[in-house]
Amino acid sequence: MSAPRELPIGIALSNTAKAVSRAFDEALSEAGGSRPIWLILMSLKNRSVANQRELADAVGIRGATLTHHLAAMEDSGLVTRRRDPANRRVHLMELTPEGEAAFLRLRDAAVTFDRALRAGMSDDEVGHLRELLDRLRANVAGYEPADDGQV
Repeated sequence: MSAPRELPIGIALSNTAKAVSRAFDEALSEAGGSRPIWLILMSLKNRSVANQRELADAVGIRGATLTHHLAAMEDSGLVTRRRDPANRRVHLMELTPEGEAAFLRLRDAAVTFDRALRAGMSDDEVGHLRELLDRLRANVAGYEPADDGQV
């Protein structure tokens, strides 16, 4: 079996995703945040009050990791946590004024980053890219490598 002439699309996509992810994380860091903080702030901004389970589902961060981020955000004055009067086992989170300000800073950083990412692409090209990315994701949903007997 000979080596491929071109880099396989999966490797090219993975390399690009890592580069974009690192650059986005750096942009958020320069604005005083991180991706988890941005996701949590954005989710709370969209639904003023949320319980921890709803927040976990919305941002894709589970268990102790989410609790760690929320505790740090509470210590920083970005969110408040209080017991749900209807169910004392549930904590409700809300943005504070400092959280609102952090949301605006990180939103500006995310919008600026998105503009840079789209540079040189038309709206049609961005739409086509979204379609291609969706197709790639669908192509690997439930993917299981074929067992060809080779080791």
